Amino acid sequence: MTDTNFIHIPLLPLRGLIVYPKMVIHLDVGREKSIQSLEKAMMNDQKIFLAAQKESAIDDPKTDEIHTIGTVAKVNQMLKLPNGTMRVLVEGLHRAMIQEYINEEKQFYVEIEKLDEIHKSKAEEDALMRALLEQFENYTKISKKISKETLATVTDIEEPSHFSDIVASHITLKMSDKQEILETIEVADRLQKLLDIISNEQEVLQLEKKIGQRVKKSMEDTQKEYYLREQMKAIQKELGDKDGKTGEVAELKKKLEGKKLPERVEKAVQKELDRYERVPQSSAESSVIRNYIDWILQLPWEEETEDNLDIHHAENILDDDHYGLEKVKERVLEYLAVQQLTNSLRGPILCLVGPPGVGKTSLARSVARAVDRNFVRISLGGVRDEAEIRGHRRTYVGALPGRIIQGMKKAETTNPVFLLDEIDKMASDFRGDPSSAMLEVLDPEQNHNFSDHYLELTYDLSNVMFIATANNLATIPRPLLDRMEVISIPGYTELEKMHIAKDHLLPKQLKENGLTKGQLQLREEALLKLIRVYTREAGVRGLERQLAAVCRKAAKIVVSKEKQRVVVTEKQLEVLLGKPQFRYGLMEDENQIGAATGLAYTSAGGDILSIEVSLSKGKGKLTLTGKLGDVMKESAQAAFSYIRSRADQLKIEPDFTDKYDIHIHVPEGATPKDGPSAGITMATALVSALTNRPVKREVGMTGEITLRGRVLPIGGLKEKSLSAHRAGITTVIIPEDNEKDLEDIPESVREQLTFIPVNHLDKVLDYALMEGNYESN
Repeated sequence: MTDTNFIHIPLLPLRGLIVYPKMVIHLDVGREKSIQSLEKAMMNDQKIFLAAQKESAIDDPKTDEIHTIGTVAKVNQMLKLPNGTMRVLVEGLHRAMIQEYINEEKQFYVEIEKLDEIHKSKAEEDALMRALLEQFENYTKISKKISKETLATVTDIEEPSHFSDIVASHITLKMSDKQEILETIEVADRLQKLLDIISNEQEVLQLEKKIGQRVKKSMEDTQKEYYLREQMKAIQKELGDKDGKTGEVAELKKKLEGKKLPERVEKAVQKELDRYERVPQSSAESSVIRNYIDWILQLPWEEETEDNLDIHHAENILDDDHYGLEKVKERVLEYLAVQQLTNSLRGPILCLVGPPGVGKTSLARSVARAVDRNFVRISLGGVRDEAEIRGHRRTYVGALPGRIIQGMKKAETTNPVFLLDEIDKMASDFRGDPSSAMLEVLDPEQNHNFSDHYLELTYDLSNVMFIATANNLATIPRPLLDRMEVISIPGYTELEKMHIAKDHLLPKQLKENGLTKGQLQLREEALLKLIRVYTREAGVRGLERQLAAVCRKAAKIVVSKEKQRVVVTEKQLEVLLGKPQFRYGLMEDENQIGAATGLAYTSAGGDILSIEVSLSKGKGKLTLTGKLGDVMKESAQAAFSYIRSRADQLKIEPDFTDKYDIHIHVPEGATPKDGPSAGITMATALVSALTNRPVKREVGMTGEITLRGRVLPIGGLKEKSLSAHRAGITTVIIPEDNEKDLEDIPESVREQLTFIPVNHLDKVLDYALMEGNYESN
């Protein structure tokens, strides 16, 4: 070709690099084709064409993978390195464009066309050059990657094309932008593009700087916090906290993460945990906060057991564990039935009332087992302080939650069977009234938000099945009693005691004393005697103790090899246990004048009460003996006043008060007696003494009397009837209003007794007294 703009020249493909005209740079060349191109260039005029690859990762580029526009450069220096790589120093001369590939096998050899730069307006180029210089100076200040010497060099360049290329080589650009600058032939356009690029780059650098400052500040704050924490650790160690709190706090946080808590509770714990982390270990407050956090994390907040609502399963368990007690069993089964239908029933609040030893506490355990709930028991006997129920404020040293929250911690679920034992034995004094605090616990409308002073967080007790036990309803405050469903467990009949002893107590004692059924046999008549004259109770606790004594005696006989098998008969029982300890009241052997048989309800169940009246010459003085309480004394006074007012109708001498002193005595003077049920018995004994009419010995009676002779209802009819049956009495006079209570009496007892309901004393006398007057002995 004759045109000097077209020349043949070796090609050196560049990876990730662009060389501009007037730019001097070192290159390391290692590819075989590239080295061949260099050697070809050195053999000619040391000129070589430098063009960038489109993808720098390609090791052996094809012709279409190399940009067509590049820079013709002169190889000023070439050095072979020990690893076989060639290091060359090149200087860019001018832009050129590939027209044709002449050879591409051993080395790239191309025909190129020189590209002459286009200048349009010198004024525009100068203005753009001045603006670009200003932006470049700002860029160098922000970037801090360009030295002052480089900036001075660039500032001294006056030629716009050279200036644009030098600026492009020094700023950070993407390969596509660098190639675009190289391919822009018109100088003004090149300057404008650089101006746009450098302006945009400045904004990016300023943002990077702001982000860097924020990161630095954040790092400084973190380092500051770390430094302060390290200082705090050092101070804590000096104050005696050798291990520091870091591990402890981390452990508590782990527990908190693994515990299901309501949101309000979780926030409270997190707040206390943050406080705990800041307070020194040696501070008294530190242990207070730690205890509080431990209590919160150990309490059940959302954990609950699934109820077993199978009624037949529950009935079998209750029957296996307890004989009788039909009312309580029926109530538990009703609860399960309703819950099965609704699936949203609050826990009932039951109060089991009865004498000691009838199985109130063990029944609560059976209920828990029947419904598959956890069981927890607290004893309220002797509790005087309200804080025992509601807990202490955390300001007090050694503060603790109340017994209710302590019980929930032991239960480990939110729906246990919770036994409040001996609720009738709570007392009140200057420290507060615990029974008033129990109102919130046992009120279904309030206990979903129970407030404990220690927790300072409301706790939901609505899913708890509360069962309270009491021996006497009279000592339970009325508002508290009103919140509970009272179920009476009056005591066991002899027949029930026989069943309980044979099916439950004796097998238990045989096992506890290491005996087998073959080694000890207790005859039925011996067991009946044991129940009647060696125990005197409504329950079976004393009976179990006596059975344990029999088993111990038998164990001694077996171990000493006196006998291999012990058979306990009625006579043998007295040999083992000694003389009978009790004598149950028996009816009189014959009809007596001035002696009536009353029926009493005691803490040990029912008993008969003989009331005697004697007359002596005097002036109407009334003497009462037998350790009588106020109610019994008032009953005697009422009976005496009634008889005086009815002397004519009763055929009593009208002036008997002027002739006789009257002495009313209730035997067993060492035993306190009180209760509103002896009025008609005293009146009957008085009338008998004053009229010389004997009282029928087979008749027992119970009822209170008014001044007009009306007979008022009484309580404990079942126990009184059992004692009458045990004493051999066949006829029982009861108040008419108590007729509804007859269904509570066991059928076996009811069939052998004749009950006579009365509403006035005249009817009592008609049934109880013999006809005619008799001479007293």
